[in-house]
Amino acid sequence: MTLKKFIDNFEEYFCVWTMAIMTLLVFVQVVMRYVFSNSLSWSEEMARFIFLWLSWIGASYAVKERSHFRVEMFANMVPGAARRYFEYFVLLIWFVFSFILACIGTELVIFIAETGQRSAAMELPMIWPYASVPVGCLLMCIRLVIEVYKLWKGEPLGPIKNTAEEVH
Repeated sequence: MTLKKFIDNFEEYFCVWTMAIMTLLVFVQVVMRYVFSNSLSWSEEMARFIFLWLSWIGASYAVKERSHFRVEMFANMVPGAARRYFEYFVLLIWFVFSFILACIGTELVIFIAETGQRSAAMELPMIWPYASVPVGCLLMCIRLVIEVYKLWKGEPLGPIKNTAEEVH
């Protein structure tokens, strides 16, 4: 696998692996609790932290796949070439929102690092779960810039079609 392919598909690989690990953790916790009547003290906390990372990196992946929920009613009301400008506007607003969220998230991570907060069960520094916000939002910003570039190059608007669906 080339480095370019890995970087281009990083979010997808990350989401698949974290979902698998999270599912395994929750399964082990259920088995421990209901079969052995002894639950693990750390597994629920770890699953929560993994879910945070999965959610924020998954948001970046959804930008790449153009699969975020959208209200198409307004976009469909904009005719012809103006639609492309509308899409630029939407991407710009989304970028600004993601960038501001990344900045505020970074400030929060710095604050938590200064206070030295640790998680209750695993004693993990709380900067790790909170860091998911700025990392995910920065990745989303990068993906949004790529979407603006694709739009500028004339790629079609809307969700990316799955070629497997087109065959059937």
